[in-house]
Amino acid sequence: MSHASPADLAAAARAQLESLQGRGLKPKDRMAIPAQEMPQQDPDERSANFAEVALGYSPEQAQVEAMRCLQCRTAPCVEGCPVRIDIPGFVAAVAEGRFQDGIDIIKRNSLLPAICGRVCPQETQCQAPCTVGKALKDVDQAVSIGRLERFVADFERQQKPHAPAVAPATGKRVAVVGSGPASLVVAADVRREGHEVTILEAFHKPGGVMIYGIPEFRLPKAIVEEEIRTLIDMGVTIRCDYVVGRTRKLHDLIDQDGYDAVFVGTGAGLPVFMNIEGEHLVGVFSANEYLTRVNLMKAYDDRADTPIMRSRRVAVLGGGNVAMDAARTARRLGAESVRIIYRRTEQEMPARVEEVAHAKEEGIEFCLLQNASRVLGDEYGCVTGLECLRYQLGEPDDSGRRRPVEIPDSAFTIDLDTVIVAIGNNSNPLITQTTPGIDTNRWGNITIDDDGQTSIDGIYAGGDIVLGAATVILAMGQGRRAAAAINRRLAGG
Repeated sequence: MSHASPADLAAAARAQLESLQGRGLKPKDRMAIPAQEMPQQDPDERSANFAEVALGYSPEQAQVEAMRCLQCRTAPCVEGCPVRIDIPGFVAAVAEGRFQDGIDIIKRNSLLPAICGRVCPQETQCQAPCTVGKALKDVDQAVSIGRLERFVADFERQQKPHAPAVAPATGKRVAVVGSGPASLVVAADVRREGHEVTILEAFHKPGGVMIYGIPEFRLPKAIVEEEIRTLIDMGVTIRCDYVVGRTRKLHDLIDQDGYDAVFVGTGAGLPVFMNIEGEHLVGVFSANEYLTRVNLMKAYDDRADTPIMRSRRVAVLGGGNVAMDAARTARRLGAESVRIIYRRTEQEMPARVEEVAHAKEEGIEFCLLQNASRVLGDEYGCVTGLECLRYQLGEPDDSGRRRPVEIPDSAFTIDLDTVIVAIGNNSNPLITQTTPGIDTNRWGNITIDDDGQTSIDGIYAGGDIVLGAATVILAMGQGRRAAAAINRRLAGG
């Protein structure tokens, strides 16, 4: 990454665009066009602020990047998209400078493009099968579909778009439990058909993981809030501080409140711990709590009602996107040293390659083939260090990744004052424990049929409550399928 200024990148793209326009570009010409670098904040500056790291393509960069697309007849990129966006269609529109047409094409299938363009793992989804990346033998050289999606979404936001049209009222009512990505998609798709929709959110702000889990520097909260305002403009009602399972039981929504269908999209917010000695000490956080305090309750602001511990030496346990988010957040909160402790190698890390690269640029230390065995504390019950073990990789496990094997007599200690556990989340059991007759799998996730319906007639589910901790776009894909089934049900289909 060169970290060239946005102005320099835009100027270079402008010159490229002038040289390309008017030419009949053949596939070999398109593949010779260099991939456009994403303008970013300087690492030294951004590691001390919460502003968005990636700054977005200029119009010239977007057009040049879109011109790299070969417009394959088989469109393998579409097969890699969980919501089946017409990727060749929207990319062709961008290449021609028809940015509004591009976003209109995306919105036939996806209602959260500004969000998905920022946080979805395109490199393992739509960009993985891209013919350009395959031909150049590097997925990083694939057409940057996600960045183009972000560009046209941001372009539309600047134009102050109108809310989607809503069909005449049908008299049918749908309750949506939770307000994460799956729920927002269901609310929009069902409302567009003229049905009355009420979102019931347990927190004091709607948005789910997009608000409390993903940091501001990756996904500005104003973008999520704008998407939610669109739903309100469409006539969706949002009730916060409403805990289904406590405020109201799930069955009651249909049996007593008169809803014709219910969608459950409450996510996977129950943190998993390692169950090692010392996890009870002051200074040990789940990544969920840590990020929620910072993202939702603005603990980085000294004036916030919910402050957070100011750490000097931090260890984050885990290797996924949440671990990267926690580590980079700790860095921004002023920690002198932050390290990621992960028991496999970087190659096996589930985090996005881009997030790992950003973390390294911001000074995060990666301690690989290591894992915590005990948290150390003082007489006051506060964290003072971490005992770790070293590992080597053995044979692959059920996930296909090589299994970490402990190296005998390899224990060592690290001086710390904060440990953040980011090894995963399970589904919150409240709804399943208070809803007789709803089936779950052995991990506590709700099971559904092909239409997204649970074992209870009229109650649907999707997102992380079904998938476990997954991605925004996968949750959206489930939401779209469930919404289509709900609409068929309410239409008498």
